[in-house]
Amino acid sequence: MDPTKPKRKFAVASEQEITDARVTDVYFERVHQILTAKQVSKRVKMEIRLKRFPQGWDWGVLCGLEEALNFLEGHPPDVWSLPEGAVFHTHEPVMMIEGDYKDFDVLETSLLGFLCQASGIATKAARTVLAAAGRPVMSFGIRRAHPAIAPMIERSAFIGGCTGVASVIGAEYLGQPPVGTLPHALILLLGDSTTALSLFDEVIDPAVPRVVLVDTFGDEKFEALNNANLLGKSLSAVRLDTPSSRRGNMREIAREVRWELDINGHEHVKIFISGGLDESVIPQLNAVADAYGVGTSISNARAFDFSLDIVEIEGKPVAKRGKLAGAKQLYVCSTCGRRSVTLWDRPAPRCPDGCSGTPQAQLVAALQAGRLARALPSPQQIRSEVVGHLPKTSG
Repeated sequence: MDPTKPKRKFAVASEQEITDARVTDVYFERVHQILTAKQVSKRVKMEIRLKRFPQGWDWGVLCGLEEALNFLEGHPPDVWSLPEGAVFHTHEPVMMIEGDYKDFDVLETSLLGFLCQASGIATKAARTVLAAAGRPVMSFGIRRAHPAIAPMIERSAFIGGCTGVASVIGAEYLGQPPVGTLPHALILLLGDSTTALSLFDEVIDPAVPRVVLVDTFGDEKFEALNNANLLGKSLSAVRLDTPSSRRGNMREIAREVRWELDINGHEHVKIFISGGLDESVIPQLNAVADAYGVGTSISNARAFDFSLDIVEIEGKPVAKRGKLAGAKQLYVCSTCGRRSVTLWDRPAPRCPDGCSGTPQAQLVAALQAGRLARALPSPQQIRSEVVGHLPKTSG
């Protein structure tokens, strides 16, 4: 560590350090030194694609593109990309970059980082949303990750389909109100859930939904009933966050709570379930849950192993072993949805006999001569597209 530099308070790179390509693998710096010293100039085409998904998945949601383009903006290479939020499969190009290699050699590390982690989170969120079958899913997981990347986590979860995010800064970034419930801490400090809810209702803006935890001290159904009797129509939901050591069968607990609320005239009170949820668990709870809070499984989703590879040098197809040479375009039929990958300069492929659709090129100009080729959509617009075009199964 350089003793002349001020000590860092947090182990994070600043925006300026990222922009200046200080977050790069050292071998890219060495390549840049050699190419510059020897005046080697080679125009290349490079593409980003994924060889395999984690956990046997067969589709992903591209995310992190806005940051990636902001990072590349001002550099000479031209960029074509799938739109942010696009669903993609293995071996399909999601981005193509063309330019003099030494103009962007040191940018690879950060470029991949922007896309790999955000796409993993967005895809996990999308799969969770599919598992919830129309019930709202809230992002509750930033406490399981470094605080410096909370806005990225929340943005990715939101783009993947989460209805709301819990962090103040993440919600601010998205232009959304943050979502959250009355916490266990307040109940512990005040001694019981009804006192905590009463003070919450007294102090907190009436526009904030009244959602109370009902598993801190006592039986869930009795705490739910006590709080519903306290607030009546003002109580929006009860939240079940029972720890695994006390849980038993969460579906049966929720069913019991629902029964007691209904027979006592509180049919309007919804049941919100959280705590260790995952896409594999949620379908078992859909019969009794109205909404979910999902944390670690989304915020700490596996990053995707995107790679950025040279596929052409000076107009000639070339690639390392295990990669397919030549720049490629992805086509999707507007009618049947058939997907195909062809060489960049080849005509669009035809769909099977009987299909009247026209295959459309999916990689479109994103950066030209260092400038954005088009305005970037808002997270809300991207999320709407994602939710409307997700695969119907979560394979």
